[in-house]
Amino acid sequence: MRRTEFWQRAARRGSLPRPGADRRERRPRAARGGQELRVRVLVAGVVILAAAVAWVAVQLLRPVPSMALTASAATMPVLPGTAPRPDWPGQAEAAVGLPGIGLLGTHGGSQPVPIASLAKIMTGYLVLAGHPLPAGASGPVITVTAADAAAYASDQRQGQSVVQVAPGEKLTERQALEALLIPSGNNIAAMLASWDAGSEGAFVAEMNARARALGLRRTHYADASGADPATVSTASDQFRLTLQTLQIPAFRQIVAMPQVTLPVAGVAYNVNSGLGHDGIAGVKTGSSSQAGGCLAFAANRTVAGSQVTIVGVVLGVPATLAQPSELDGAISASENLLASVGGDLEHVVVIQPGAVLGHVSSAWTAGPAAVAAPGVSVTAWPGTPVTVTVTPRPLAHAISAGQPVARATVTVGGQVSHLTLYATQAAPAPSVGWLLTRL
Repeated sequence: MRRTEFWQRAARRGSLPRPGADRRERRPRAARGGQELRVRVLVAGVVILAAAVAWVAVQLLRPVPSMALTASAATMPVLPGTAPRPDWPGQAEAAVGLPGIGLLGTHGGSQPVPIASLAKIMTGYLVLAGHPLPAGASGPVITVTAADAAAYASDQRQGQSVVQVAPGEKLTERQALEALLIPSGNNIAAMLASWDAGSEGAFVAEMNARARALGLRRTHYADASGADPATVSTASDQFRLTLQTLQIPAFRQIVAMPQVTLPVAGVAYNVNSGLGHDGIAGVKTGSSSQAGGCLAFAANRTVAGSQVTIVGVVLGVPATLAQPSELDGAISASENLLASVGGDLEHVVVIQPGAVLGHVSSAWTAGPAAVAAPGVSVTAWPGTPVTVTVTPRPLAHAISAGQPVARATVTVGGQVSHLTLYATQAAPAPSVGWLLTRL
């Protein structure tokens, strides 16, 4: 039997595969395997692409931290130099300081004591608050009544400080204030109180209400003149009131006058004998057996070409054998106090223009410096405390050069100055590369 026939018969019986049969049967299975592999690769690619897109989206959409500003103010805790040593007046109460800066110090405790005619500072303040006097103006006319004239006669008999008036006399508001503050007429205080508020009682109620509003917590007024010893205060309260009243130009002008001419009283002299000495330009005297000698003073100084006013108060100076007049004792004590501190004032640059008071930073770049423009300078005593507080503004994700980035609050004593801080250079927003690669 030939070989070909053998194989054909074997193939029909199923005992042997036909020639080429394995190749024909294996080709479909190989094709199916390749197709499955290609599907797997395609699915993996789609998954990887989706993950990459999701990663990019998450990175781009994640919140970006804002820029932050860190304060870097290296400032003096106090003004440099040796602090002055005030010559305080023995057992009397006293206070001295500067407008704006505040108190240099106080002496003798803080118990309310009678203040005598220093009460007229509040009387003048309230009258001018209700009836302002423009520069050079005289104000409304006040007619002296029979009751006013009778009060003058009564006060004179009691030995009070008075200014002569007559029924029907015409006094302008300015003249009445001059009579109140220069020769210190107790009767003028009562007359102005009734003119302003309808009665002295109503006016005194306003005095106490204003004292509370001004924060004079240890001050109480029983009358408009201070003749009543129940009118009490402290040196620090009267210091604050004097600062407030000196802001009124008409008040400053009147208390600096050495004398005044009035319609009936004629020439009346300022009872402050210290006026004009050592730059003293006011403010008000007071004296009585209960109050002792009292004086609120203001003295002008020129420091670095600018004028500054030293304000002080002395209360309760007793009469002595060497100084039998309480008022003279108060004036002398005030002059000693002024002399001990008046030469120590200094003009100090606290913050230089362009001083670096902070730095802006971010997670993606080093930020610019925050600089002050302009600076801050003060006239004050050495040892005056200094604080600097930097408050950042809300910052975006990019800053331009010269952009305001913060505010600095500079406090010297009680004087507060505000400065805007500017960026020294631009700071860009985060790049796409940084957004994508950040952790």
